[in-house]
Amino acid sequence: MKIVASTSRQHETRMITSCFKSFGTIAMRNLTFELLTRLAKKEEESKELVAQTQALEIVVTAIFHRMERSEQQAIKSRVEDALSNVRPSDTITLHDTELLRQYLTKFLSSPCI
Repeated sequence: MKIVASTSRQHETRMITSCFKSFGTIAMRNLTFELLTRLAKKEEESKELVAQTQALEIVVTAIFHRMERSEQQAIKSRVEDALSNVRPSDTITLHDTELLRQYLTKFLSSPCI
């Protein structure tokens, strides 16, 4: 009788283990699917932001080309003055501040402007 009970418990243990493995595999698949879906959404949002940024760059460049040289210089000076006051804060990291500074410096010194 002990042998039968022991065999039955082993069988139950194997069944429970198998169920948990199966559940774990399904859970991992669902988690992987969810993460890939989120990643795809973030990538799409990133592409949209790049397109918006490029569109704004084109518009600003076109506006600059239609302005008098003195107006262009005045705007460049104002932007450079504002840029010199940009400092990292609780919400803006040093890295982000430097990226902004580098991009604006590059943009303002571009031959297109």
